[in-house]
Parts: sequence; C-alpha cells; structure tokens
Amino acid sequence: MSEETTAAAEAGDRETGDREAHEPDPRRWRILGVTLVIGFMALLDVTIVNVAIPSMRAGLGTSASTVQWVVSGYALAFGLTLVTGGRLGDAYGRRRMMLLGLAGFVAASAAVGLAPTAGWVIGARLVQGAAAGFLTPQNSGLIQQLFRGAERGRAFGFFGLTVSISSGLGPVIGGLIISLLGEQDGWRYLFLVNVPIGLVGMVFVARMVPQRSRESQDRTGLDHLGAALLGAGVLCVLFPLVSVESGARLPLALLVGAPLFLWGFVRWERRIGRRGGSPLLDVALLRRTPGYANGLAVGALYFTGFTGIFLVLSVYLQDGMGFSPLGAGLLLTPFAIGSALTAPLAGKLVSRIHRRITVIALAVMMTGVLAAALLVPGRGSDGLWLVLVPPLLLAGLGGGGVVSPNFTLSLAEVPPRMGGAAGGALQTGQRIGSSIGAALLMTVYGVASATSPGRGLEAALLVSLAVLAVAMVMAVRSLLQEG
Repeated sequence: MSEETTAAAEAGDRETGDREAHEPDPRRWRILGVTLVIGFMALLDVTIVNVAIPSMRAGLGTSASTVQWVVSGYALAFGLTLVTGGRLGDAYGRRRMMLLGLAGFVAASAAVGLAPTAGWVIGARLVQGAAAGFLTPQNSGLIQQLFRGAERGRAFGFFGLTVSISSGLGPVIGGLIISLLGEQDGWRYLFLVNVPIGLVGMVFVARMVPQRSRESQDRTGLDHLGAALLGAGVLCVLFPLVSVESGARLPLALLVGAPLFLWGFVRWERRIGRRGGSPLLDVALLRRTPGYANGLAVGALYFTGFTGIFLVLSVYLQDGMGFSPLGAGLLLTPFAIGSALTAPLAGKLVSRIHRRITVIALAVMMTGVLAAALLVPGRGSDGLWLVLVPPLLLAGLGGGGVVSPNFTLSLAEVPPRMGGAAGGALQTGQRIGSSIGAALLMTVYGVASATSPGRGLEAALLVSLAVLAVAMVMAVRSLLQEG
C-alpha cells in the first residue's frame, strides 16, 4: 500500500471516529450566533472604511495613497494569518484562539481610533487585521465541530449571510457614522465602536464556546517553518497588490517569489505528513478530498469578481456623481438585502441540490452585474437609484447563494480536526481574491475614467463579469465531477 493510500485510510478512520464520537451540543445554535456576531465585526472592517477615505485624508492631513494603506494593510495582515489562526484553533481550542484574537482586535481598534498620525493608524490596522485573521477561521472550525449533516449546511448558510451582509452593509454603516459625527473625526468612531462590542463578545465567548481539554490538545506544536513559508508566499502575492492600490509599482517584483515559497510550502507539508507530524495544512486535502480544490478556486474567483465592485461604485458615486458617504452607502444596500434573503435559504437547499445551487446563484449574480454595466453608466444622479437598485438587488440574490454552499460542499469531507486550517485556507483564497479584485477593478476604473467616470464604471463592471465567468466555469466543472 502506498504512503498516500495509507494516509487517506488513516484520515478516513479518524473521520469515522469523529463522527461516532459526535454528540450535538444543545447550545450549538446560540454558540454559532455569538461567534457570527464577532465574525461580522471582523469582516465589516474590510469594507467599512471604503467610504471614509476622503474623511481620513482630510482628518489626518495626508495623501490618498497613504490612506489607502489603512484599507489595504488590514486586508494584507488578515490574509497572512488566516491559515495559522485556523491551525492553532484546531490544535489548542477555538475558545482560546477567539479570546486571544478578540483581545488583540479590541486593543488595535482602540489604537486606530485614538491614533495621532497616519503612521500610527496604519500600524494599528496591521495589528487589527492580524487579530481578525486569528478570529474568523474559528467560525468555520466551530461549524465543522458542532454540526453534522443538513444542520451543517444551515449553519454555513448563516455564515454566508454574515460574509455577504458585512460586505454590503460596511459602506452604509461607515457613511451613517461619518454623517452623524462629522467628517473631521467621525471616521475614528468606525473603529472605536469595536471596543464595547468586542469586550461584550469576550464575555460570551468565555461563557459559551466549549473549551478543549488539555488531554485532547495537539502536543506536536505549530509547524513554524510551514507557517513561515506560507506566510512568505501569501505576502509575495498580497503586498504587491495592495501596493498597486496605493500607487507603488516596484513591489510587483515580489510576485516572482510567490510560486517559489508556495512550492516550498507544499514540499515541506508533505514531508511533515510522511513523518507522522502535524502539518500546518494537510495539502493532500487538495488531491484526495472531493470538491475541496475546486471550491478553493470558486471562492477565490468569486471574491475577485465581486468585492472590488463595492469599492469602484463607492468611488464612482462620491467622486463621479457627488453623493455623500451615507448616500453612496445606502445605494449599495440592495446587495446586502438580496444576500440576506438567499444565504439562509441556500444553506437549507445545499444538502438537496448540491453544486447546482452554486451554478444557479452565479448565473443570477452575473445577470445583475451585466444589467448594472448596461444601465448605470452615463445616467445622472437624479433617478440613478431606479437603474442601480434593481441590478444590485439581483446580484445580491445571486451572491447570497454562492458563499455558504461553497463552504459547505468544500469542507464536507474535511475531518473536523482540520476544519479550522482548511476553512482558513478557503478564507485566505477569498482575501487574496478580494485584494486582486480591488486592485484590478480600481486600476481599470482609473484608466477608463480618464474619458468619463461612466466609462470607467462600465469597464470595471465588465472586467468583474469576466472574472465571475471563470468562477462559473469552475463551478460547472465541480458539478460535472459530482454527477
């Protein structure tokens, strides 16, 4: 018997044992509610600052490229720590990692809100993003741990709802806070509001999230070299992308290092696995776990295609059409409403129609994006909502059916003992996709808007549509493999 076959058999045995030993926690839905509120807070900070860029630039007296690092630095640090945070949760317990992550997130949020200079803001945002990276993979890990069967699909439905709504409501909440508290210092409260929410969250996590016994903890320790190699590879992808957003081009040279570090990571993880150790991420999941590799690709491509839309629309509505931060945020709300309607429904249906739901959802979303590209550019501010709201609502209805089924199906055969790291890898793909999408669409918008803002918006939306079409190809491929 080959080493790979033996490893697969052993993994199957462990998974069988996990299933036999599973006893549903009667508090599991309440635990999920608490952790999703915390996850919402961490994910909200990805998009809430999009509408605050002009206010931060004025309040800090700095350049647009410097302020862009407040947005991009968070995404960079977030993406760097996801897999490591998930693996630490697998090994030492979700509650411990959530409490540590929350403590760091609250402290960093306070530091951003009180920072005297742009440099302090950027540094604190990096810490805040790293803490969020330790927090969010615990959500998918807990769902793997606490739920089975159709219940797991429903739980991931609520997780997908959290991801979609946080993306859609970020600009609205940010615009509302700034309009109420003023543009000079109102942006600071976007971060200070996290402090009381995070402190209350720590109390509920300490009381409700199950603690892992010392006997069941992984004594082999963290795979430090694997974490370093993966971190270097992700850094070589994300740092050039976020640098492009802020106007720098020289860091693009780092992209050549990404495949080298990632190749080294895969080789090292295989070596650790052959020796019977605990790898940071079992890379054999990509090969032997049905649907995981394709799910990783679908998720990354989906986030590449849709995340940058919010940033482009926010800039277009404020700079191109003269809307206030709150007005721009409200016009983007229909996407969140649509997602809120379909994400829980998709979580219920995924156990019945499987991967067909992802294909259908992507088709609906692409229709909404195409409609926006055809109807919105060239329209004046009067009556703009008539042509923008319906396409965004339609796109949201589709988007709500992508995230949760993709998570459910991608992690369906992953053992709960690797749920955090595997979920963290999926979310790393999403964060990389988000950064690529933001850089790509804003670059396209900037070049094409030299003619007119409307032409820039049209070009960015069509590029988004092209990326979503590639995601559709991967989703159809998964569907055919399933059949």
